[in-house]
Amino acid sequence: MMKSAKAAMLAAAMIAMGASAHAAQTPSVALGEKLFNDPKLGGATGTKTCASCHPDGAGVEFSYKKPNLPQIINMCIARGLNGTPLPLDSVEMKSLILYHQSLK
Repeated sequence: MMKSAKAAMLAAAMIAMGASAHAAQTPSVALGEKLFNDPKLGGATGTKTCASCHPDGAGVEFSYKKPNLPQIINMCIARGLNGTPLPLDSVEMKSLILYHQSLK
């Protein structure tokens, strides 16, 4: 009986871990905003963030209309933050795009 209770607890913990991992893999505006303010975006090692040049999203309000927005974001990560460009289909990139769209 004790083993079955432990097994049930272990199974519940594994399900919870899977659910939280799945949530972390879902693009969101909140994650995009967090990344926009993260000095480690793209593996950058400085203290600069996207918000350093665009406080509260200033200057990027209409960027959501640009078809090459992912490339522009990556250019800023590479040149402005000295980081590594993000994969275009990554959760991080999708979240940054959602954040840009929320600034309309």
